[in-house]
Amino acid sequence: MIEINNLVKRYGDIKAVNGISFTVNDGEVLGFLGPNGAGKSTTMNIITGYLSSTSGTVKVNGHDILEEPEEAKKCIGYLPEMPPLYFDMTVLEYLNFICDLKKVPKKERKEQLASILSMVKIVDMADRLIGNLSKGYKQRVGIAQALVGNPDILILDEPTVGLDPNQILEIRKLIRKLADKHTVILSSHILSEIQAVCDRVVIINQGKVAAIDTITDLSSKLSGSTKLSLSFKGPVKEVTNKLRSIPGVNNVTSIVSNDDTSIHQVEITADSSAKNDVRTGVFYAMSKGGWPMLEFRSMDPSLEEIFLSITSV
Repeated sequence: MIEINNLVKRYGDIKAVNGISFTVNDGEVLGFLGPNGAGKSTTMNIITGYLSSTSGTVKVNGHDILEEPEEAKKCIGYLPEMPPLYFDMTVLEYLNFICDLKKVPKKERKEQLASILSMVKIVDMADRLIGNLSKGYKQRVGIAQALVGNPDILILDEPTVGLDPNQILEIRKLIRKLADKHTVILSSHILSEIQAVCDRVVIINQGKVAAIDTITDLSSKLSGSTKLSLSFKGPVKEVTNKLRSIPGVNNVTSIVSNDDTSIHQVEITADSSAKNDVRTGVFYAMSKGGWPMLEFRSMDPSLEEIFLSITSV
């Protein structure tokens, strides 16, 4: 879908982007992370054709963004951190203006805009001036303009910045819904948001790709193993021996034991390179033994811990 190869952007002697390469797969939700000044916005502006690169290539659906800019840009819907809104227009006037810019055929506009307004839940705001809308609704209008023309790819830069917790949850649900029909690149400083919706993450630091993988695999690589916490009712010795026999499990350590209620907690350390997810083996072992699981959770590093570990180097 998007191929970025050895991308470089210079400003005088400074390399804002220094040899970045990665691929965004069709139908994927990719998290794009990095500290301030790492080159995220510059990279996204190059992908969208807003900036030209010093060297390297960006191909969108096979179209080079510099050699075939019109064809490449047709495939992209972009929401910058500051949505490009005109406050003296109504929502519908503004979206019709975007249709003009994107050359959407007039016979298709009414149906397309009705679908977009419904999807982002701003039907009731269609005739309101954008300047009178709340921050959350302005963000929705920004997402709506990115959807005009039905692009294959959506690039969303900080789509929830400045929103309250309820608005953040609403936008997150919307992004999940959009991911059903679009490839999405999502940049955000809210790491829990990235962890909740993204299939993979690219972390850049000082203009270079520092890491690229699924969050689960990055976590395993950072810790070197997978750790799980299990609380259960049952005979602790028998359970721990059974858990140790599961392929991929390296160690089982008893953490908490309450003899009065027969509630126990153990920590399971598993080989992160194991082909089979040990959680499946744990579930079947506990089910077969008739031992109720009261809590079963991962203790692997969070995305925040991964991000700090990688970018602080």
